[in-house]
Amino acid sequence: MASVICGSLAFDTIMTFEGRFAEQILPDQLHILNVSFLVPGLRRDFGGCAGNIAYSLNALGGRALPMAAVGSDGADYVQRLKELGVGTEFILQLDDSYTAQAMIMTDRDNNQITAFHPGAMQQAHLNRIEAREDIRLGIIAPDGREAMLQHAAQFKAAGIPFVFDPGQGLPMFDGKDLAHFIDQADWVVVNDYEGRMLSERTGWSTAEISRRVRGMVVTLGAEGCDVWVGGEATRVAPVTPEAVVDPTGCGDAWRGGLLYGLEQGWDLVRCAELGNRLGALKIAQRGPQNYQVDRAALGL
Repeated sequence: MASVICGSLAFDTIMTFEGRFAEQILPDQLHILNVSFLVPGLRRDFGGCAGNIAYSLNALGGRALPMAAVGSDGADYVQRLKELGVGTEFILQLDDSYTAQAMIMTDRDNNQITAFHPGAMQQAHLNRIEAREDIRLGIIAPDGREAMLQHAAQFKAAGIPFVFDPGQGLPMFDGKDLAHFIDQADWVVVNDYEGRMLSERTGWSTAEISRRVRGMVVTLGAEGCDVWVGGEATRVAPVTPEAVVDPTGCGDAWRGGLLYGLEQGWDLVRCAELGNRLGALKIAQRGPQNYQVDRAALGL
């Protein structure tokens, strides 16, 4: 079974600010905000939601097929995915754009400020999903607006069950759009902030949304996550990491665990338990795709 992962492939430039953002920003001066942060630590990583989720799913033993667009600078990324054993047949390379770029600044409390240049991601809708016997699962992760709309409709038309995971792309859509995504999807995954925004824009409570799909998960960071099925919630306990080093990509690692479990036919609580373990592994390492997965230790 293969899972198509619709979302971004991006380069992450990650900067470390050794202080706290809250100590540098004056609340009563936000209307004239002009701040500068000294960032002694800087590195560049392979990232983007589709790449990060594919890395996680592939490491678990699943078959990941990212569907994304990269620019003229994306050849190294595509080659790396091939070397990892990740399918690249649905990656579109465009010569007139840069690959998406995320500039992420993290403070000592793991708060983050991110600037994102979409680049080739804005043309991701040029990729098209078709029914194929080996493709049994999909996910709509943050991507270009048109790509998210079109790929959701294409998953539905092809009869491929999929997860709606709007993430930071959620603000691009109004309540009508979001309601349509939900009604096409089989599962919905959001963090707690996104969950509140989703409810506000659709007018549906979390319980109501969960009754419209096969299940919904609201991730809660260090507090674990809530799994909603049929209007009822189950709290899934967090996993304590060996160290808290870098939160970048933790949610994507979690989603790789979710997809692997769904591929195996697990119930949503068991999928979320694996996702929590993947998130704990990832947060102990710098970068979104630099952690190692011991399948035996995970009981796989």
